[in-house]
Amino acid sequence: MKKKVKMMIGMAWMSSCLPLLANTPLSFGESEKINDEWLFIKEDAPQAKSAAFNDQSWQSVDLPHDWSVKGTLDESLASCTGYLPGGIGWYRKHLNIPATEKGKKVYLYFEGVYNRSEVYVNGILLGKRPNGYVSFYYDATDVVQYGQENIISVRVDHSRSADSRWYTGSGIYRNVWVVYANPVHIAPWGLFAYPEAVTETQATVSVEVAVENDAEEGRRLKVVSTLYDADGKEVATSEKAVFAEKAQSKNADMKLAVSRPHLWSLEHPYLYRLKTKILDESGNVLDETSLSTGIRRFDFDSNKGFALNGEWMKLKGVCLHHDAGVLGSAVPRSVWEKRLKTLKSIGCNAIRTSHNPQSPDLYELCDELGILVMDEGFDEWKHAKRKWLKGWNEGIPGYQGSNDFFDEWSSRDMADIVRRDRNHTSIFTWSIGNEVDYPNDPYSHPILNGAKINQPMYGGYKPDQPDANELGDIAKRLVHVVKQWDTSRPVTAALAGVVMSNETEYPKVLDIAGYNYTEHQYATDHERYPERVIYGSENIHSIDAWKAVKDNEYIFGQFLWTGIDYLGESRAWPSRGFYSGLLDFGGFIKPIGYFRKALWSSEPTAYLGSYRKDNEENISMYAWPVWNYNSGELIRVVCYTNAAKARLLINGSKVGEVKKYDSATGIIYWDIPFQAGTLEVEAMDFNGKVICRDQIRTAGEAEKLVATSLTGSSYRDKDVIMVEVQVVDDKGVTVLSAENEVVCTLKGPAELLGLEASNNADMSDYTDNVHHVYHGRILAYVKPTADTGEIIVSFSSQGLTSAKITIKE
Repeated sequence: MKKKVKMMIGMAWMSSCLPLLANTPLSFGESEKINDEWLFIKEDAPQAKSAAFNDQSWQSVDLPHDWSVKGTLDESLASCTGYLPGGIGWYRKHLNIPATEKGKKVYLYFEGVYNRSEVYVNGILLGKRPNGYVSFYYDATDVVQYGQENIISVRVDHSRSADSRWYTGSGIYRNVWVVYANPVHIAPWGLFAYPEAVTETQATVSVEVAVENDAEEGRRLKVVSTLYDADGKEVATSEKAVFAEKAQSKNADMKLAVSRPHLWSLEHPYLYRLKTKILDESGNVLDETSLSTGIRRFDFDSNKGFALNGEWMKLKGVCLHHDAGVLGSAVPRSVWEKRLKTLKSIGCNAIRTSHNPQSPDLYELCDELGILVMDEGFDEWKHAKRKWLKGWNEGIPGYQGSNDFFDEWSSRDMADIVRRDRNHTSIFTWSIGNEVDYPNDPYSHPILNGAKINQPMYGGYKPDQPDANELGDIAKRLVHVVKQWDTSRPVTAALAGVVMSNETEYPKVLDIAGYNYTEHQYATDHERYPERVIYGSENIHSIDAWKAVKDNEYIFGQFLWTGIDYLGESRAWPSRGFYSGLLDFGGFIKPIGYFRKALWSSEPTAYLGSYRKDNEENISMYAWPVWNYNSGELIRVVCYTNAAKARLLINGSKVGEVKKYDSATGIIYWDIPFQAGTLEVEAMDFNGKVICRDQIRTAGEAEKLVATSLTGSSYRDKDVIMVEVQVVDDKGVTVLSAENEVVCTLKGPAELLGLEASNNADMSDYTDNVHHVYHGRILAYVKPTADTGEIIVSFSSQGLTSAKITIKE
């Protein structure tokens, strides 16, 4: 017997060439981002909720804002936080609500506040939201004053600073919006579109619209939805008449037939735009919005794996946390765009949001770029997990967490995750949890006495620990919540203790099952549970873990831990974070990223690295592209490639023998004596034709700095400018051993957000303008603060020629 799950859906960001409305964050009304000119204090100031409170001495900040990353790295703090502080803070915003908006509804929308927030307007509490990752909104209509200044006060309580296993950040770290709408409008997150049947010749896009009537009487309305292609040409339209009772919500469902649809795929992420409006009996538009939609089909099969638009494929995924080194959790869209494009360039085609919903920017970019997304909700459920305080898996853990509000809030949190994100083409599954079944952290079961689980179990069966059978009950509830709002995608979870969970109902209530670090269990469970769709939800970087996917048709993919280095989950001091990424903190490809590219990419690829030979077993995935050693010293040279064979040259002359690709290691290597100059590898096909090359050169003494803008020569429409600085010799070769101290200075309308050298062991301040390079490189994040004027970014270092770059408006 085998299990088939067919899923069809699509939503995402769209080309700006269409003469239509932009995506609105709540799918209704007119939205205005209110990130500028907030006031902040990092202390508890209970009187700050009052409109009359004097906040003139507070710090002026723009959102998004993460106060933790601006704190001092301190060995006395918890390693799970990356040795950065939490605390309590208050934000205040003086906001004018125009008199012209009187009679309209006013909402405040927060994309993310970490955590345990309270929001007040003019001294009146609108609500509390303990979950720091979910987006939320409040109807502020009854408390705002039109034509006057209104005071928004937000208390953020992250005093339980070690409440997560990784760095979370603190504060209002995502965008904030004010939304104006007529009393009759589309409900918040009330528009949902998805294809029900997709072929190459025909597709039906279903549109669900929830209409809210806050007017004084019932209204006869017409709801119209129109689909446009990428060129702005109308493709299909439908309308439905509804009668909305006073103070009620009314649903309007429609079907749009699309002939010969352009299918959204990983190679061609084609996006349509859907425009929906509500009209009264006289034809007046009361509300309108638009969103992007991609048409595509998912198929899941317990024997064949996963197919997109009928094409069976392997998901080459990575797990991602939500921070970006020195930027903390307040990550500009441009930074995510650069990172995602880099991941895709090395063969990555899927992202797992570990282990929480992330910024809307990430999903929109994945829609645009053609990257599939597993959207994950929770890392722990009813009981807290261990949080490491002085090193990773070391010492005595702490047990702060989100478990104290799980029972009260988890159903609403999961519903809001789905409602917010369901209109994204890239999302292919909802995950309700990560490693909540970790044996004895917290759940236990008699099967643990003698069970073989390829992870720490913290001992055998412990009857005093929570009963693992509770997992099935919670999973049923969360799956039901997801299906209330979206039946077009499967529900999954990442199982850590699959041997234990198999004794419960937990895996049975999932549509597809993710296995964390348990590749050895694939074959056993595929035979024992032939209807189960299995994939690797969290995996190490080894070639054997990839072979477990590649060589087994029924395993549809893997998600590496991790795609990018991240703060927190640190080892013992000094250690900023977890250093297993394919990319470093600055988003640059590490050697292990090039190794993965050789395994994943369909394009010919070759990478050359080296290290001192120490023993015959050391065939490393972590070889840096360095060629600086002592003359005659025996060096191991490695090539990561997907070619059939390769040859090595020094200064144009062949050295060593032509070697075939080694499928056991994925690495070709030579042991040769060092000779200064240019080392080159030529990768060849089976017939000996060279299909790609790579080279590394001996670097001389550090001579100068070279600066390069990674975001172009203009900052127009840029939320951040990224400038890479390298230390090079007199021939322009990067000096990878350089650790020079660099000073960054700015001239013009800009501020420096920080310098990121990507050194995990460097515990100095990253947010000032002075820092040491690492592997000969550093990255500067510069934020434009005005729309006009040149920005000059200069870099200097003692004994080196300085560098300067000019970014125009």
